[in-house]
Amino acid sequence: MAILVKPILEKIEPAFGSSLYYKTYNKDHQNGKNSFWHYHPEIELVYVNGGSGKRQIGSHLSYYRNGDLILIGPYLPHCGFTDNLTGHNSETIIQIRDNFLGKDFFEIPEMKEIKTLIERSKNGIVFHGDDKRAIGKKIEALQGVSPYYRLLGLLDILKMLECSKNYTVLNAQGFLLETELQDNNRINIVFNFVKENYMRPITLEEIANKVSMTVSAFCRYFKKITGKTFTNFVNEYRLVHAAKLLHEKQISITDICFESGFNNFSHFNKQFKKFTGKSPSHYRNELRYTIS
Repeated sequence: MAILVKPILEKIEPAFGSSLYYKTYNKDHQNGKNSFWHYHPEIELVYVNGGSGKRQIGSHLSYYRNGDLILIGPYLPHCGFTDNLTGHNSETIIQIRDNFLGKDFFEIPEMKEIKTLIERSKNGIVFHGDDKRAIGKKIEALQGVSPYYRLLGLLDILKMLECSKNYTVLNAQGFLLETELQDNNRINIVFNFVKENYMRPITLEEIANKVSMTVSAFCRYFKKITGKTFTNFVNEYRLVHAAKLLHEKQISITDICFESGFNNFSHFNKQFKKFTGKSPSHYRNELRYTIS
């Protein structure tokens, strides 16, 4: 029986003399907060240098390769993006309050476009290609500089993010948890339960009982919050895990099917192709040639 963990309201403390939080992790110093769902009032910018792994932001589930650059708005629950299996070189995190430069700073004319970027980040944004790599280098270059120049560098980075055209809004259908703690707790109990139990069948009765709701009330609630049925959400979680296994493990596709929680190989093939546009074998064969 999996232990259900409520979402963690993370308290973030910038270093003395700084108004922003900046932290770099590497293979020898892993990010210990990556194993659970958490949220915070701060905006979070994450650059993963190299490697591959899962994105789990709100109800969005996807798989990244060759590193990642993600902007996450306030109170948007997410899991960490790296672990000791992702093969990354480093992970750098910057966290700021939207009023860290004063409550009216982003209201001035020069900040109009960046304010729009911050609003867009409430649905989660991932950046791609050359923009990802160029901005990632700028983020990493802030590690050894003084707080003053780090602040100036962050403003430059926000402008680069705002100017980028090579991005995807992760929750374009409008998923965003309300800041009421009851909603955060309820939906994150569901997410954590799926995270721990996706390899076995999960009935609607079981999951509804976990959040003290009837099945019909739970189905309406989950669809309203995420824009997806619970069954679709679980299947997407399994398919993203399958994509991760196809990249990281040299095992048969049949084994990947069952390790991902599917119990029918034909159904798995059909769902994977519908989700990615490719069969599992085609997807695996293309991995070595794809750079994103």
